[in-house]
Amino acid sequence: MSKIAIIGCGVVGAAIAYELSLIPGLQITVIEKNTTASGSTGAALGVLMGAISQKKKGRAWRLRATSLKRYETLIPELEAKTGQEIPVNRQGIFKLLFAGENLEKWQKLQEFRSFEGWNLIIGDRAYVSQQCPHLVNDNIIGAVYSPQDRQIDPVKLTEALVTAATANGVKFHFGVTVENFVTQPASQGELLNCQQLKTSTGNIEVEQLIISAGLGSTPLTESLQQTILIRPVLGQAIKLKLDRPLGNPDFQPVITGNDIHIVPLGNQEYWLGATVEFPSETGESIADAELLAKIQQEAIAFCPLLKTATILKTWSGKRPRPEGIPAPIIGNLSGYSNVLLATAHYRNGVLLAPGTALEVVQMISKIKN
Repeated sequence: MSKIAIIGCGVVGAAIAYELSLIPGLQITVIEKNTTASGSTGAALGVLMGAISQKKKGRAWRLRATSLKRYETLIPELEAKTGQEIPVNRQGIFKLLFAGENLEKWQKLQEFRSFEGWNLIIGDRAYVSQQCPHLVNDNIIGAVYSPQDRQIDPVKLTEALVTAATANGVKFHFGVTVENFVTQPASQGELLNCQQLKTSTGNIEVEQLIISAGLGSTPLTESLQQTILIRPVLGQAIKLKLDRPLGNPDFQPVITGNDIHIVPLGNQEYWLGATVEFPSETGESIADAELLAKIQQEAIAFCPLLKTATILKTWSGKRPRPEGIPAPIIGNLSGYSNVLLATAHYRNGVLLAPGTALEVVQMISKIKN
């Protein structure tokens, strides 16, 4: 096996292409119907809630831990190879705790993480006032600070992955649509084998196919007669600018409270978001302006200085959420011997991209050997 095709070039598809490009002897082709990071990747805040998540075991935690560790080597590796700067906030995540919060839950998580070398700091109201004096609300009882979590610019990251993978010989085809598949029964029995992709610019021979197309994965699997339902969950965010940095200019972590993120971007600019808006019964996803306004008011309630901010722009994007099964979907497509799925990461595509890519590499290596 040497000819591998990847459909989809968001952060996950690009990460898979790059990690596979480090294996000698593979011919890798990436097909993307739009441009790099044009889907849910381009509508992500890039907040990596790994160590501070409540996930403790199984695939959910393994992917997070693997991804966080790989990011520490991946970012400098990509910057050295490409000369492209990838903006990374290394000042961690500062999560506010409000009245009624289960402190024992966080203390248990802190103890659990420490055994594996992850540092969580739990502080009271005085700790919040000392570290982030701009966060003021009578219901704040403390905070959990995770210094090893990160925030990354998802688009810059994806562009660097594409540049590095291209330098390693990966062929990228943008603006190309996969129109159909040529399949035949595999030698080992009833499973099918995908042999060729029919695209809008010609045919591509494949020995291994990886579908990493987010919301576009559903129609692709329909064409393969194995429909995987992935629904769009819309998110909205606001880009703000203040006349000075929030709090201490030298301590600018991502602030999160009540599932609202304040993401520092430098130059006194911040992302504020994001909403979680499920599609209607008819499948429509329409941005609700009232929900975005509510996010802003709830953020002002614990960070009053945001009231003086200027709104630079608002955006919305759709995140791929699998129907009836946990996110993400990583594994073989039922009925096929050579089709892998690495898709439907919902709100954690950027966080889980390196871990997903390394898991796919393991699967490909087993097949190859």
